[in-house]
Amino acid sequence: MLSTFSSNVVLSKARAMYGRRLTKQNYRELMACQNVGEVANYLKTRTVYGRALAGIDQNSVHRGQLEAKLKQKLFEDYASLCRYEISVGDHFSRYPIMRSEIEQILHSILLLEAGTPEDYLFSLPMYLTRHTHINLTSLSQIKSYDDLLDALSHTPYRKILEGFKPVEGIPINYAGIENALYTYLYQNVFEVIDKYTRGQTAKQLRWIFNTYIGLDNYARIIRLKRFYQVGPDFIRSSLLPFGNMNKRWLNEMIEAADEAEVKKTMGKTKIGKRVLKIDFEDVDKSLNLVNLIKYKTSRHDIHFSTHPSVVMIAYTFAMQAEVTDIITIVEGIRYKLPPDEIAKLLVVYQFIERSD
Repeated sequence: MLSTFSSNVVLSKARAMYGRRLTKQNYRELMACQNVGEVANYLKTRTVYGRALAGIDQNSVHRGQLEAKLKQKLFEDYASLCRYEISVGDHFSRYPIMRSEIEQILHSILLLEAGTPEDYLFSLPMYLTRHTHINLTSLSQIKSYDDLLDALSHTPYRKILEGFKPVEGIPINYAGIENALYTYLYQNVFEVIDKYTRGQTAKQLRWIFNTYIGLDNYARIIRLKRFYQVGPDFIRSSLLPFGNMNKRWLNEMIEAADEAEVKKTMGKTKIGKRVLKIDFEDVDKSLNLVNLIKYKTSRHDIHFSTHPSVVMIAYTFAMQAEVTDIITIVEGIRYKLPPDEIAKLLVVYQFIERSD
């Protein structure tokens, strides 16, 4: 009885929370804002983000503060669902913490490479300090890679990063570090699924994560070919060792001469046939399309899955997309892009537009 009651609470709560998401009108009014302060004030007074932004001063808020507050709300929403999901909630509660920790480590590495590690202090997510074993303040004080390793003492991330200690004169292998950290994250996720879930719940969770990882690998291949023109060996080493992509098609995409060939091959895969509607003439939308499909899949699971842990994870993925959209709007406003150009970069808004 308790399990059934708990399951119903999770399903109802997640769907109610999702029902308070941004509307098309919210998106259009946000894109019409002139600066970060206007975006913060609109979110605070006109949307469900009001409580999370209650202490924000619209006259002095900067992008980093706003982003941290938005992610804090997402983090707290997920934690509230975990408390009711008695079967695997406690185990899955580590997922957003680990993901946030990895994001912070990667952000600090980028700042270290840029020579401005102290800038990390301006975007330090205070809400995370209550949940993480990482001394986040120390990440703003690092001056070298050794300092970074010291800041990660007593965490599993130090051992991972030790293997990437740079040689003098050679840049930090950021792509390799990113791959190793996310591999560690998903290893933990699949261990939780295998150990604590059974039947259709386990099957759906594996499908969700393997599909998303397969789509992420596809996006990585596109990104590496588009922006870096690297060879097949480097691409292969940059992919996550998970996903439900057939090895034959994956290798064909890695070896492809250009983006068009990658997209054509993707259309032949099981994932591609099932979830992708690829417009081969529009290569530029390929990366956004991946996130659009993730959102569409998550939305379906929120509405129709009967498994609490599946709905809980789907809610998190869906709202991550919304938060990313808001951050993209802020960036677009900073660079003075017109609303119609910003709209093309948004995932959830594009879904809403296509669904009408």
